[in-house]
Amino acid sequence: MAELTEELKALIIEALHLEDVAPADIDPAAPLFTEGLGLDSIDALELGVAMQKKYGMRFDSNADETKKHFSSVNALAAFVAANRKKD
Repeated sequence: MAELTEELKALIIEALHLEDVAPADIDPAAPLFTEGLGLDSIDALELGVAMQKKYGMRFDSNADETKKHFSSVNALAAFVAANRKKD
C-alpha cells in the first residue's frame, strides 16, 4: 500500500500542476480539501479524470461515498487498491 500511496501523491502533483509540492510534503492522512493541500472542486474533477485514465476507475461525483474516498491520500489508496481494473 505504501507504493500506491507514493504513486498517488505523484499523480496528485502531476495532475494538478503543484509546482512547489514534493511527494514528501503530502501527509497521506491529512485532508486533501480545504485543510491539508487545500484543494477545491475543480481540483477534485481534474484528479478524478487523472485517476480514471491511470486506473480505469469511474466515480460518481455527487455520491457522498466518493467524497469520503477523496478525503485523504490514504483513503484514495484504499479505494484504488479495492477497485482498480486489473490487466
